Amino acid sequence: MTAPPPSHPPPHRAAVLAGVGGCLPPTAVTNDELAQRLDSSDAWIRSRTGIRQRYFAPPGTATSDLAVGAGAEALKSSGTPDADAVLLATTTPDRPCPATAPVVAARLGLTGAAAFDVSAVCTGFVYALAAAAGLIAAGAAERVLVIGAETFSTLLDPDDRSTAVIFGDGAGAVVLRAGEAAEPGALGPFDLGSDGGREDLITVPAGGSRQRLSGVEAAPRDRYFAMDGKEVFRHAVRRMSASARAVLDRAGLRPDDVDHLVGHQANLRITNHVADEVGIPRERCFSNIAEVGNTAAASIPLALDQAHADGVLTAGGRVLLTAFGGGLTWGSTVLTWPRLDRA
Repeated sequence: MTAPPPSHPPPHRAAVLAGVGGCLPPTAVTNDELAQRLDSSDAWIRSRTGIRQRYFAPPGTATSDLAVGAGAEALKSSGTPDADAVLLATTTPDRPCPATAPVVAARLGLTGAAAFDVSAVCTGFVYALAAAAGLIAAGAAERVLVIGAETFSTLLDPDDRSTAVIFGDGAGAVVLRAGEAAEPGALGPFDLGSDGGREDLITVPAGGSRQRLSGVEAAPRDRYFAMDGKEVFRHAVRRMSASARAVLDRAGLRPDDVDHLVGHQANLRITNHVADEVGIPRERCFSNIAEVGNTAAASIPLALDQAHADGVLTAGGRVLLTAFGGGLTWGSTVLTWPRLDRA
């Protein structure tokens, strides 16, 4: 008996956005609460970051708990509880080993689905979107759940004013389904990049193999997140702007064609500078950093979920996504917002 020929994905197969969801810890932490400890003020924090509050996960909560919450909402939004793969972008996995994505998949009833973590810090969600699009384009999956989830508060030095006021915890998610490149919701093209020569700009020095095999005990401060704020600002604006322009060029679009820019929610001033560099009016930028802070890999999907819920993102609108993070890493993509149900 002759074996049937291998199946191949149809031409022009694309990843299409089919659902969105988000999850935040139950209690917000205001600037005033942090300012009392950090010799700062609400006005100082707002003027430099655009943030007025953020959410910190309570004791007993892990990154997987937030990821499950966001993933469940995205699956519900998509109209079906099924997915062939789960990709989790995070810098704060539940454990160094194993990956957190399989745990999330099992808790969502997706045991047996392919599942893996993506580590690209604040660019992680865009990298995960690209990986998911590749799985769908190759015919390896029909539906992929992509989650960005962080408990960044676990990495912060509570007495470091330069970082403790910026970051927050949360999770956002989208469901991608196989579809056609010409239909609303189709992702692409993508632009991705990295520069490992500047790994020192955004880092947690201790805890990995380099420090553990150095023979030197880690200093207490090396267990916390650290960054060079001025240099990060400069690189973030330059890399996100160039990446966004590259995606628009590949898609045959002009800045005027973009209805909404949804960038990584790093700092409101960064978002505004990127918009200016790309040539997109600032009023077309969606930002929720004032309410949730910088949630790293969760920031773009959380922003998409809120913008959708608020009615800012409507069917037919052209949306540009761009991000920058440690590594250094950066990435962008573009899509036409599809018609999605709102909870």
